[in-house]
Amino acid sequence: MRRAITLAEARDLPVWRRPTALLFLMALAMPVAFSTWSALLNNFVIEAAHFNGSDIGWLHTIREIPGFLSIGVIAVLLIVREQVLAVVSLVLLGVATALTAYFPSLGGILIITFLSSVGFHYYETVNQSLQLQWLPKDRAPKMLGWLLTVGSGATLVSYAAIVLLWEPLGLTYNIVYMVAGGTTAVGAVLAYLLFPQFKADTVQSKKMVLRRRYWLYYALQFMAGARRQIFVVFAGFMMVERFGFNVHEVTSLYMINLVANMIFAPLVGRAVVRWGERRALIVEYSGLVMVFLAYGGIYFFGWGVVLAASLYVIDHIFFAMALALKTYFQKIADPADIAPTAAVAFTINHIAAVVLPASLGYLWMIAPGAVFGLAAGMAGISLCLGLLVPRHPEPGHETRLTRRLAPAAAE
Repeated sequence: MRRAITLAEARDLPVWRRPTALLFLMALAMPVAFSTWSALLNNFVIEAAHFNGSDIGWLHTIREIPGFLSIGVIAVLLIVREQVLAVVSLVLLGVATALTAYFPSLGGILIITFLSSVGFHYYETVNQSLQLQWLPKDRAPKMLGWLLTVGSGATLVSYAAIVLLWEPLGLTYNIVYMVAGGTTAVGAVLAYLLFPQFKADTVQSKKMVLRRRYWLYYALQFMAGARRQIFVVFAGFMMVERFGFNVHEVTSLYMINLVANMIFAPLVGRAVVRWGERRALIVEYSGLVMVFLAYGGIYFFGWGVVLAASLYVIDHIFFAMALALKTYFQKIADPADIAPTAAVAFTINHIAAVVLPASLGYLWMIAPGAVFGLAAGMAGISLCLGLLVPRHPEPGHETRLTRRLAPAAAE
């Protein structure tokens, strides 16, 4: 096993071998497989397995089970370093994505999706922890914004290749999934070979951490998982089912999202620094209420495809502001709690994600507009919770209510 070096020692390494460079490499590698899988998913499952609204709901319920079980990361970290687990998870995501088209049936798609989801969710859990441990608090919002931009750039290249080459080269789902998954797996191997093991300044707790003073963070994570799941499952499915988008049209829409993210993500990071987490979250949640209500209007009032596509882009811009939730936790957390709380938060985030897709899949078949109405309600609850975030969060002042209550010891 290679010797782990401290973050202070890492400052003497070449820039391309420092912890931040590793975060950027992983930010490049992960979206190639995941975003390609997402871009082709709705067309693939409809064409290859003849999915309906109920089937797509069950698919996403299965996909979110590993997210719900992300708390298992804590047990894995007893024997594996976070950095190694991130790399292994990326390899699993890449390989499973590469094999997706070999299983063109409901059962096969559910199984391979579950495996790729294990890789994705375990990677995301550990990656979030590493970001908060390795990035200094004063620079974290800006760096997180740039990491989003880099990931968006990698996804943009993937989408551009699909749009430009799908029809001229007669590409198939199998070819595209193999190339995208293989690229992510190779990127993960390079992340392991090119970088030393980094040791954070604070040793992370290896047991489950649930602290009362983090309750607002837990609540915001729960609501984020609930409302985002509705968007992930049904917004893209709507573009194919209702408006008949084909592969290159869906991917073109995703490309517009990526360009918007590349432009706005660094600005969002700066806005969080300037405004603070409270104001950024309020803007995000207020915007999402209006967006989801407008989605519902597409079904209730028959609004057209241009508005639907516009909402899809606006939705992504608001979701980019979710980085404020990460930095809010970074400011209130005990440094030793970051890794175990990241795992707990992912599990909380996915409680609703496991239940909602399958159940709302049945509602979708009866009243699609009602699904987006529920999402608007969830965004409204998030807004109410966001109003409780202090202007300057810190340990002992995790919510605006703490000024009126006796300070509680960290539990």
